[in-house]
Amino acid sequence: MAAIGITTAVRSVEITPELRLGPGRPLLIIAGPCQLEAPDRVLRIAAGLKRACAAAGLSYVFKASFDKANRTSLGSTRGPGLDEGLALLDRVRTELGVPVTTDVHLPEQAAAVASVVDLLQVPAFLCRQTDLLLACAATGRPVNVKKGQFLAPPGMAHVADKLVQGGAPGVILTERGTTFGHGDLVVDMRGLPLMRELGWPVCFDATHSVQRPAGLGGTTGGDRRLVPFLARAAVAAGVDAVFLEVHDDPDHAPSDGPNMVRLDDAPALLAELAALDGLVRG
Repeated sequence: MAAIGITTAVRSVEITPELRLGPGRPLLIIAGPCQLEAPDRVLRIAAGLKRACAAAGLSYVFKASFDKANRTSLGSTRGPGLDEGLALLDRVRTELGVPVTTDVHLPEQAAAVASVVDLLQVPAFLCRQTDLLLACAATGRPVNVKKGQFLAPPGMAHVADKLVQGGAPGVILTERGTTFGHGDLVVDMRGLPLMRELGWPVCFDATHSVQRPAGLGGTTGGDRRLVPFLARAAVAAGVDAVFLEVHDDPDHAPSDGPNMVRLDDAPALLAELAALDGLVRG
């Protein structure tokens, strides 16, 4: 960790035999559209991000959700569902040769999801759901769990402990902003080294951190202009990974459009993050 006065022994996490996360490893980018859409669009976004990460010398895991079970309103689109969604994630994994991850919302989904993806993800709202954490841990896949908007960073110690006791081979802890009054989030960069003190790699979710929950009435708002600033600050603080939602046409995306990075803007942002990561680890 580059922060003065904080020395942390962080464990390495194996996502695939070729990809490990942690000390001495390149910055990892976890990125993709918020939810799975038409296969041609999903593959186009994944391929563009793979090229951009390769050009920047960064590791890459594709992410998109088969079900957005926590949308603001009942009428919001949720995605293709488990079976169709896993089939599409498998196409991304096999056709493009990139690791994949997706959200798990229910304990009974964990085994099926783990049969396809390389990394399981637990949403922030569900980070304290013991049965869900234990089901994910039991699959033998590493688990990326997002810190709840209601939790202080040290509170993630209990979340990580549940996963470890449940048999998870690796844990990643993700910061995604903290509830600030009504309808807004704030990121306290002090939380990144504090959470990394728990001994696991830390990821910063730069796009969900600029959300404005229910800011558009029945849907969530946000401000994508702020994403680069927060992402650069997190990399400067020494995170191991950055999470980004990316879309080729975010203004017409079915979910999280206001806070998503445009695919055309991703290469320049990733190059900046790579250069900054090199300085921090230098």
